[in-house]
Amino acid sequence: MTDTETLSRLRGVISRLARELNATATGEGLTPTQASVLGLIAFRGPLGLTELAQLEGVNPTMLSRVVGRLTELDLIQRDPNPEDLRVIQVEATEAGREVHERVKLLRTEAIGACLDELPDTSARQIIDALPALEELALALRATHS
Repeated sequence: MTDTETLSRLRGVISRLARELNATATGEGLTPTQASVLGLIAFRGPLGLTELAQLEGVNPTMLSRVVGRLTELDLIQRDPNPEDLRVIQVEATEAGREVHERVKLLRTEAIGACLDELPDTSARQIIDALPALEELALALRATHS
């Protein structure tokens, strides 16, 4: 349907947008990976470490370091899974949920400020493309499920 060059440009733009949004988390003293892991935990509720590693797309060693740091910062807590006490689940603490909300707000404000700097036509085209981009995100998720 679309040529390879256009698809490559789209992939590149999505990657750059994700990197730039991830960089906004540094205002909270978190690395982009720490902010992303905290966001998943805060959004999805208690998660097992295996599921979390799969969702985040990181190896278990890296995840262990990130979870350790988030635990040290009292942003998440580790609990035994009530169904299998050998398995650990992680969930956001109240402080973790507050940090996650601040990160979301920083990211939202960053996008708003950038859209305000764009020509009205470009900003409107981006907003109008949201339903199609949401469909693309769902389709990409389905390919990994």
